[in-house]
Amino acid sequence: MEWIIVTLASLLAGFVDAIVGGGGLILLPALFATFPAAAPATLMGTNKSAAIWGTGIATWQYSRRVTMPWRAMLPATAAGFAGAFLGAWVVTLISADFLRKLLPLVLVALLLYTLAKKELGRTHAPRLAGGAETWAASLIGLGIGFYDGFFGPGTGSFFVFLFVRVLGYDFLHASASAKLLNLATNVAALLLFAAKGHVWWHFALPLAVANVVGSLLGAHLALKHGAGFVRGIFIFVVGALILKTGWDAFLR
Repeated sequence: MEWIIVTLASLLAGFVDAIVGGGGLILLPALFATFPAAAPATLMGTNKSAAIWGTGIATWQYSRRVTMPWRAMLPATAAGFAGAFLGAWVVTLISADFLRKLLPLVLVALLLYTLAKKELGRTHAPRLAGGAETWAASLIGLGIGFYDGFFGPGTGSFFVFLFVRVLGYDFLHASASAKLLNLATNVAALLLFAAKGHVWWHFALPLAVANVVGSLLGAHLALKHGAGFVRGIFIFVVGALILKTGWDAFLR
């Protein structure tokens, strides 16, 4: 029964993740609910072992249909990988608990801003070019990559929002670019978890297959319906993140 529950959760997580990020909202709680006695690090590592495959497939799908700004995104991806490793190292030295109460407030501000700016992310109009775009994307990669390694919830949504707000991308191009960076931060985290033995490899294959199937469906819908559809899912996912992180911070 446990296999069925977490496999279905991985399928749905891959679907949501491929559109705008936030799949961890689905699979990770399912793992914690199904295996309450397991070490949190092991469940987080197992989650990453599935997520990287779905994210990888989504990245490949987007790159075939959306013009990717590779010159800016490849350095940003390297920066995101380095940031995630650094964040994962720092969290072994200091607690991330102070972020638990801050995160819901940041997400509320992000959601209100997106709702107030009705045209935000509907049109693809990059604000920067050349070296300026590369530097800006790399700083975003480093900063959010560090956050992903240090704490994590909402990483994909933060990537998407900053690519829209800072770089001027529409939600479709922002989501496509975010997939590439999120793949790098997930790989960095998985390497760390695997090195410490915190991955259930016997679960990794079925969860990965389900995640890939969900990712294929999600990316297909995003590419078919465009930036407006992705924006709507983004608003929904950020709203769900606010509820989840608010519950964890103030009510649990």
